[in-house]
Amino acid sequence: MKKVFTTGQVAKICKVAPRTVSKWFDSGRLRGYRIPGSQDRRIPREQLIKFLKEHGMPLGELENEEWHKILVIGAEKLFIDRVKELLPENDDYKYEIANSGFEAGIQAESFHPDTIVIDLALGRSESIQIAQNLRRNPNYETTLIVGLASEDEAAPDKLIEYGFTEIFKKPFDVALLGERIRTLADQKRENF
Repeated sequence: MKKVFTTGQVAKICKVAPRTVSKWFDSGRLRGYRIPGSQDRRIPREQLIKFLKEHGMPLGELENEEWHKILVIGAEKLFIDRVKELLPENDDYKYEIANSGFEAGIQAESFHPDTIVIDLALGRSESIQIAQNLRRNPNYETTLIVGLASEDEAAPDKLIEYGFTEIFKKPFDVALLGERIRTLADQKRENF
């Protein structure tokens, strides 16, 4: 179900008076609808975000919902650059990079990623440990955790048992991974 806001809630997000929001609504700059039989206005979430972006206003508490955050662990710079090219930050993707399990734990806690990509080149046992630790945390029960397995990985499908959602075996087309992440990001945005 799409989330809708009252003029009072929008005023709080925008740090303006409710009357200002009413003026934006009445002038047609901020789109929404009136509750039938009432003067109360409602502004759908996607319309509010569009309005804020068009006017260069900060998204405030909506920002975390809007960005699809990707944590990349142990991957090569070339791979990271290609993913960023396919899913650019100006298309509402945000990235953090970690080069060890320790860094991954810190980044996961502060960044709250929606997708985590772990390159098993980091070390198979360390990569599995990272995935298992993340899955133990209720915040990451539904997070997409993608493993990038080497060509000589004997049974890549077995890695699913350790907490990975999906495994991409090298060499693979990074565009396929990018498309998978984009699909999930779109689903997440639709559900907010």
